[in-house]
Amino acid sequence: MSRILDGIESPHDLRKLPVKDLSKIAKEIRGLILDVVSKHGGHLSSNLGVVELTLALHYVFDTPRDKIIWDVGHQCYSHKILTGRKEKFWTLRQYQGLCGFPSRKESEYDVFDTGHASTALSAALGMSVARDKMKENHNVVAVVGDGSFTGGIAWEALNQIGHLRKKLIIVLNYNEMSIAHNVGAMSKYLSYIVSGQHYLKIKDLAKSILGIIPAVGKPMIKVAGTVEEAIKKLVFPGLVFEELGVRYIGPVQGHNLRSLIEVFKNAKDYDGPVLIHCVTQKGKGYSPAISNPEGFHSASPFDIQ
Repeated sequence: MSRILDGIESPHDLRKLPVKDLSKIAKEIRGLILDVVSKHGGHLSSNLGVVELTLALHYVFDTPRDKIIWDVGHQCYSHKILTGRKEKFWTLRQYQGLCGFPSRKESEYDVFDTGHASTALSAALGMSVARDKMKENHNVVAVVGDGSFTGGIAWEALNQIGHLRKKLIIVLNYNEMSIAHNVGAMSKYLSYIVSGQHYLKIKDLAKSILGIIPAVGKPMIKVAGTVEEAIKKLVFPGLVFEELGVRYIGPVQGHNLRSLIEVFKNAKDYDGPVLIHCVTQKGKGYSPAISNPEGFHSASPFDIQ
């Protein structure tokens, strides 16, 4: 049986397809990743979790003109499959085969060599500054795992991003883990946002306040733009990213292709730094990896069954 994926040699081919075909392509990509990693080993859980995210990025952004930087780099398998390396994917991590991380030597789509060092935001800011100095107008996107946000260099970069206010898109891929469960205040903060418990408890109350007290509600809605944004400002007045000068969008369901595509399209129109908080599941589509994401983080060859 032929696959839609067989006709995709580059993101240009992907962008010709209707959105309804993307879910099938996601399933085909997961099947290919499983086949290859089960035979040769590799990073499985994180790559199964980022398939829809990768599809949506290449569907919306004009790669390789638009630049996508990966951190963590080992979540790039779908990216490699979609950017002309599908046939060579069977050589992944083999002698003279495909690298398991982004490699500029390998493809023009790999714009920055990176592993898991929290460096994507610094690189993305540098590329944004260079773009503006050269009077170019392409997009720069940094895809950053929540584990990478535990690194100090990421926060140094975020501080400077908020200061310079360059047009830059940050996609925060939140799956609650890097290799094992994350620790620290930032991890707890992201979990707090995703859980939505605080938000849900007082959302109705906030709506009432905005509606019945014009002196409070109307000015906040005028500044925020929408009722939902005004509620967010009531509920999360110290939202970290917003306070640093980076527009925050999310959380977004990271496996809903239509939602991702809509959010990415809107982010392209924002003239400044924006962070899109996506929630994904490590091991998506393969129950053993969902049950044991740490064990399938960097797997040796295994029996799929």
